Amino acid sequence: MPESPRKAGGQDDHPPIARAVFFDRDGTLMHEEDYCSEPARVRAIPGAGEALASLRHHGWLNIIITNQSGIGRGYFTGSDYEAVNAELSRQLGGGIDAAYHCADHPDIPTPRRKPGTGMIEEAIRDHQIDPKRSWFIGDKDIDIASGRAAGCRTILVLTGYGEKHRNCGADFVVPDVTAAISTILADDS
Repeated sequence: MPESPRKAGGQDDHPPIARAVFFDRDGTLMHEEDYCSEPARVRAIPGAGEALASLRHHGWLNIIITNQSGIGRGYFTGSDYEAVNAELSRQLGGGIDAAYHCADHPDIPTPRRKPGTGMIEEAIRDHQIDPKRSWFIGDKDIDIASGRAAGCRTILVLTGYGEKHRNCGADFVVPDVTAAISTILADDS
């Protein structure tokens, strides 16, 4: 699952038409593994692959937006990150359309690092996404803050660190990513 390329020249002349679901990775699509650097440690949330396929069938793009400070801290390499993403993609049946990561150290916050919206803005530009028709699903308050600031509706999942962030102001709070996707599809009908 390679990082999405940027379009040459920046802004596209076409209006945003696509709708997307942005996903945090660790604790949301896969079980939380602190600084996961080994594909053997990847365990996708049960049912997530089928749920992602259902979203795609209904016209949604599935995009990962993830902070990966383990790279910036020197705990693992960009290649390790790509290997973990490849294994997650395999376990999810290839249901991810693009992935964006921020390797910045949290002590030096940047606009790309959640709760900033930089990665979402890149995805919006790269895929002509309308954020008002899109959602952000994550297990932390920074995921919800990032999604909200970008103009998306938000869902907190209680997997990963979700229980600790239950009162973060998400539009919905659900047990896991499969329930989050069910919520989106029900809202869409």
